Amino acid sequence: MVAMGDSAYARAGVDTGLAERGVAALVDVLRTIDPGREQRTLLGAGHYAAVMRLAGNTGLALSADGVGTKLIVAEELGRFDTVGIDCVAMNVNDIVCVGADPIAVLDYIAVEEAREEVLAAIGVGLKSGAEAAGVEIPGGELAVVPELIRGHPSPSGLDLVGMSVGLLDLDRIVTGAAIGPGDAVIGLPSSGAHSNGFTLARRALPDLRETPAELGGASVGETLLEPTAIYVRAVRELLASDVEVRGLAHITGDGLLNLLRLHPEVGYRIDSPLPVPPIFDLIAARAEAGAAEMHEVFNMGCGFCCVVPARQADAGVEILSRHHLGAAVIGHVIERPGVVELPRAGLMGGEGGFATA
Repeated sequence: MVAMGDSAYARAGVDTGLAERGVAALVDVLRTIDPGREQRTLLGAGHYAAVMRLAGNTGLALSADGVGTKLIVAEELGRFDTVGIDCVAMNVNDIVCVGADPIAVLDYIAVEEAREEVLAAIGVGLKSGAEAAGVEIPGGELAVVPELIRGHPSPSGLDLVGMSVGLLDLDRIVTGAAIGPGDAVIGLPSSGAHSNGFTLARRALPDLRETPAELGGASVGETLLEPTAIYVRAVRELLASDVEVRGLAHITGDGLLNLLRLHPEVGYRIDSPLPVPPIFDLIAARAEAGAAEMHEVFNMGCGFCCVVPARQADAGVEILSRHHLGAAVIGHVIERPGVVELPRAGLMGGEGGFATA
């Protein structure tokens, strides 16, 4: 496990251990809410989306997330037409993890200064993301809060957050409870860093206009702004097929440790990982970050995982590959509870993070 005080991420300003304790304290309070009526929540904190009962067999899935400090890259480059895709993606990719069909996203945009051209560009990305996910954006909120937000440079500061809702049949909810040893883990390629770890990425690569040889002629800024992949259509097709989908995981911060959010009584051995995009090797070299930390902070090339019976793995890969070339079986479920093994990287992970195996 990486000691946070010694990690490149902590030196960049993000102490994930402190954040986890803070979230736990917040959730402990929220769990005590008494709404004064029968509670509708069936699946709450800890999974990718909350699920509430609407009526009968119909459930409502809910998720909220933002783009994070990737927005600083957009501010510094003066390019805002892709971050809306990230906003949609970070939400709908979570919603579909419970087997829900995302139907809408609401956006919250906080700005230092309400500039027409910037908001129009954000709208372009939101539209593109919504259409890729098959959702509507029926409303949102704009807040002009210069006292809270300062840009890079000023007055281009902004924050972009979304909230997504989806519908599902409660008898078809996907929680990971059906996962068992021997099941196959299918990985879907990421499009890059997505929307996680940007505090470390920006510290490692401060010159956004640099074109390192490792990036094949692309600039650092262009590579970092590559939008988050949206996996909804692929996963919805898989769910509609004859393949039994036992678990779905959006791989964000904490990397493949996100698999442990599915089912605590099993572990995962990822012995055929997807290729690692060059941007991650570059970040690791420049930040002097080890393999354990990189796998805790970034997706390392795998943006989503689907757990299916081994006998149906080929059928699952065929369906998913129609939408995301490079989808492949990357590992399998093992009997060791709460463990993610990455033998090629020489790592073993659990609740406390990754450590050398």
